[in-house]
Amino acid sequence: MRNLVRVLKSLSDETRLRMLNMLFERECCVCEIMQVLDISQPRASHHLIALYNAGLLKMRRQGLFALYSIDWSNMDAYVEALIKAVRKGMEGNEQAAADLRKLATAQRLLPDCAAKV
Repeated sequence: MRNLVRVLKSLSDETRLRMLNMLFERECCVCEIMQVLDISQPRASHHLIALYNAGLLKMRRQGLFALYSIDWSNMDAYVEALIKAVRKGMEGNEQAAADLRKLATAQRLLPDCAAKV
């Protein structure tokens, strides 16, 4: 039950839903998320940590870059169904589409990408 509550709480925020939408598209670093959502590094990291702690994301290092992606491999079936429902719900959403257009031109920039989870 605790895991379900953690997952649902992590999905109850617009910024986190927008982040997930970007991560459905591709792996992202903190600075790309910052650019697309026009938020600070601490705020981006705070939301990424919530998604990570809920078991929805994985992080890998590439040099100084912290790269995030959806962790499909460790999800329970019900969590996967929730995440797929989020993806379906984002279809046709203008804000989500605008975020993806901005993501196409986002760049990995240091030192913002040197954030840690």
